[in-house]
Amino acid sequence: MRLFVGLGNPGAKYASNRHNIGFLAVDEIARRHGFAPWRRRFQGETSEGVVDREKVVLLKPTTYMNESGRAVQEAANFFKLAPSDITVFQDELELPPAKVRVKIGGGIAGHNGLRSISAHIGNEYRRVRLGIGHPGVKELVHSHVLSDFAKSDRAWVEALCQAVADNAGLLAAGHDASFANKVHLTMQAKGFFDKGEDGGEKPS
Repeated sequence: MRLFVGLGNPGAKYASNRHNIGFLAVDEIARRHGFAPWRRRFQGETSEGVVDREKVVLLKPTTYMNESGRAVQEAANFFKLAPSDITVFQDELELPPAKVRVKIGGGIAGHNGLRSISAHIGNEYRRVRLGIGHPGVKELVHSHVLSDFAKSDRAWVEALCQAVADNAGLLAAGHDASFANKVHLTMQAKGFFDKGEDGGEKPS
């Protein structure tokens, strides 16, 4: 069994924020793979289904971002999962918009959701880093992540979430590098990157 955690803040006010791209990604996985209806538990919302023969539980913490670890720990304890069974979908300031990288462990780069999760379950979980771009100066970061995606962003956000969902089976099977490469190639084919751009991903 795998636990896929989308990070975001609950409520309509935040639904289209850049900080909520993790929620958007797991919502698309649920739609794409015909998961069960969402239900409230583990201080969040969960949906269960199967992705390429692997049972997956999706979790969207409803604790607000900086307390996400409480929900993740509760779900992990219930299902008796190790950190290696957990994949977290997060917004990533340090990646250009629409880029994806996958890593296990490592730093949290000031991300409050990751800080909370690491405090509750340790650091050795998988992170799917979904690029939202950096506003350029540190002082603008807070307003950047808590602002809605611009209208001009919607095409790549939708395409990225679809590519993540289409290739989620590779993540469930632990094929991180293949997942990242396939998502990149899909986005490149749709015209979001230059053909010469390097999207290569080394195995985790």
